[in-house]
Parts: sequence; C-alpha cells; structure tokens
Amino acid sequence: MQERLLGGQIALLINKPIRYGNTPWSSVPGCLDIMGVMTTDLRNKSNDCNREVIKVKTKITEMLGIKYPIICGGMLWLAKPELAAAISNAGGLGNVTAGNYDSGDELRAALKKTKELTEKPFGVNITLLPSFRITMETYDDFFRVCCEEKVAAIEVSGSPATKYLDMVHHAGVKIFHKVGAVRHAINIEKLGYDGIFAAGIEEGGHPLNDDVTTMVLTPRIAESVKIPVVATGGIADGRGLAAALCLGAEGVMMATRFINTEECNVHKNIYEEIIRRQEQDTTLICKSVKLQGRALINDLTKEILDLETKGAKMEELFPFLSGQRVKTAWQNGDVNYAALMVGQSIGLIKDVLSCRELLDNMVVDADKIIRQKSAYF
Repeated sequence: MQERLLGGQIALLINKPIRYGNTPWSSVPGCLDIMGVMTTDLRNKSNDCNREVIKVKTKITEMLGIKYPIICGGMLWLAKPELAAAISNAGGLGNVTAGNYDSGDELRAALKKTKELTEKPFGVNITLLPSFRITMETYDDFFRVCCEEKVAAIEVSGSPATKYLDMVHHAGVKIFHKVGAVRHAINIEKLGYDGIFAAGIEEGGHPLNDDVTTMVLTPRIAESVKIPVVATGGIADGRGLAAALCLGAEGVMMATRFINTEECNVHKNIYEEIIRRQEQDTTLICKSVKLQGRALINDLTKEILDLETKGAKMEELFPFLSGQRVKTAWQNGDVNYAALMVGQSIGLIKDVLSCRELLDNMVVDADKIIRQKSAYF
C-alpha cells in the first residue's frame, strides 16, 4: 500500500490487490477496490476492512502518533480514564479532564489508570479560569503531573499557560490552546504553543463572545498561523471531518458527540435527551456577566436567562452554575437540574455508538465524501 494525500489531507493508493482471508478486498462490500475507490458504505458492515485499509495522515496524526485526526475535548465529570482509553484505542486522542480532580495526586492516579487501559497516546484538558474549587497551586500541580507522566498533549482553555510552556516543552509534551479569534491564535503561536484548537460559536461550554462560526473561523486561523489548527464546534460526524480538512484544519475536536457513546458514563436519559433535541435547542447564558456559555435549553437555563434580564450579578448566578449540579444531572438523568454545556452538534446526533464505531464511521464517511466531491473538479 502506498499512501498519497488527497487535497493535501486524506487519500491512499493501493498498488496491488489486498485480500480479506482468501477474498480480494475489492470483492468485499464496503471495502476499497484496487485503485482505492470506496465501493459501498461501510456502516453496519464489518469494520475489519476499514481499520486495515483506510489511513489518514495529517500534521496532527503525525505530531501525536494517532491513527485518526479526531480529538476529544475537555468534559467536566465525563472525560475520565475509561472514556479516554476507549477513544485512544479507537484511533483518536482521548482526553482526561483535570478539572474532574481536586489535586495533582488525584490527576496522577487517573493518568496511571488510563495507561492501564490503553497503550495509545491521550491528552489532558486544563481550563485556566477562576474556580472556587481549584487553586493556582493545584493548577501548578496539574501541569507538573502531566509533564512527569508525559501525556501526549495538553489542551488549555481560558488564560494562556505562559508560565508552564518551558516545562511542558522540556518534557516533550505537546500543548494546544483553544481560541475563538484570529488575534488570539496569532498570540498563541508567538508564545510558542504547538497547535491551536479553533473553537466556533457552535461549541458547547464557553465560546468566545466574538460569536464567529467554525465555517469562518477555521480557514481564517489556518491562513493566519503556521502551527497546526484543529477545528472544533458543531462537528459530530464524517461530514464535519471532511469539511474541516477542506477548510484548512489538520483535524477535529469533539466533546458533545462523545457523550452519546457506550463508554461515556451518563444516565440513559441523557442519551435520549441528546438524540431528541435539535440544533436550535441550545442557548447562550451568562452573556450579561461576560462569561458566555452554550448550554441545553431547559428549566434551569431559562431561569438563568430570566435572572440576567433582571440584572442579576455573577454572585447571584453562581449557585445555578455549580459543577456539582452538573455532576448530579449526568448521573441521575434529570435534564432540567443543571446547565448542561452541550453544543449545536446535538442536532446531528441520532444514536449511541461505541467509540470505535463512531471514529471508524467518521473516517469512512469523510473519505467517501472527499472522493465523491473531488470528482466535481
């Protein structure tokens, strides 16, 4: 098998027939013919041929040593060792979110557990925002532990991790920052980060209040910096992966989509609610206090918005934004109890899959889309 890049991102060229047992791959429905052309959709068929044949090569897969350019973003209370390992074992980059833990020692234990579950690379999310629970000393410990445990990458959101960059680079750990504007991306590159997560307004969590969509933000950042760019916000399937690559990204990051996977530890009501909801069923809360967040529309977020219209201050809103409320809701399935920070990609989520099924399907679909659309030119 000889690889080549299609449109600068994905492709492969097969020089000789490849066999599935005693049968040529080209005779197996859903596999590639001898010129690397997809014959049928692989969904719900054997994924053995998919995993053996389709190869994706981007700057992100090369940098991180992963099979697919698909990364899990930070998810409070959800991005833990079991889910991280499942994503990494499926070919992506799993994520252990540091905010799930109260100390560096707790994070270290989680990283060691993840290593027991996978030999593949995985990353850690560290959100540098003011917190009632996490002190600056704890943030120091988080970065130190990540370096000592030599995780593959650190995803930073919030304030730039300027004071930690030398330590991270010395440890050989790659570091990315999530940004929502070109001006911030340029600054991050100047600081010496290894890559950028370009976060469009569609994302769940705390998108920048510039309110620029992934469709515009991704190419603008990609043309403005030299370090690799990963697109995030509104991506949940192979169509989003194909689009991101065509927009100049070297990969995608998702969070909301990984909630509806078999390995994510949430109540079944959460699965069902995400499938039921559509792209218009999220809202932006806390804009009035300059802490914009995208969350599912529910009884609680409606109450928050009502308080904002009445001029509520941050201290009045904080009880509604408690991380403990979110933790409880994920586990008991009460979708109205907390501000569930999900993105507009909920409109694209129709099922619950294993992480392997999700990633394999995404890559097969992206490959098929890129090949089909390239025939237009």
